[in-house]
Amino acid sequence: MSSHRERRAPSFVSGLLLGAVIGACVALLTTPRSGRRTRRRLRRAAHQVRGRTTDRFDDLAADVRTRVDDALQGAFEHFVG
Repeated sequence: MSSHRERRAPSFVSGLLLGAVIGACVALLTTPRSGRRTRRRLRRAAHQVRGRTTDRFDDLAADVRTRVDDALQGAFEHFVG
């Protein structure tokens, strides 16, 4: 049962992130500010999202590396030891 939850978690997080980005863009575009200020805020928000996304993918890559290493070690011990 937990493996089913683990498979659904990335989809949920991706959907949540996409919804947050779309919501933030809509909110920024509908504010009564000048175009220049809105574009500046959009650019700043995009940089922040990019940074968070990069951090998240780095964490995910490290987790995948750890799991692959553990699986390989377990396979090696099973077949050799």
